[in-house]
Amino acid sequence: MKADVELSIIFQGNQWIAGNGSITAAGGTLVELDQNIKRALAESGQFTKGSTVAIYMKFDFSSIPDWIRQYSPHYFNRMIKVVI
Repeated sequence: MKADVELSIIFQGNQWIAGNGSITAAGGTLVELDQNIKRALAESGQFTKGSTVAIYMKFDFSSIPDWIRQYSPHYFNRMIKVVI
């Protein structure tokens, strides 16, 4: 599946943050993050209302220290679809 939007995702303290040069969204849970990404995309005007948008989120491993990366298999990449 080809993504319409690609975002970098990190976990910072108590929230997930996803963004690229155009949009940024955050949420305390992945569900909240997804809702805020949908809202940010709708507000950006990049897509027409009612369109389905495929979003690929790639975890940014540079956001965690080198020494802990070997212990971080729980970080992951995600693909979601939202209707604007």
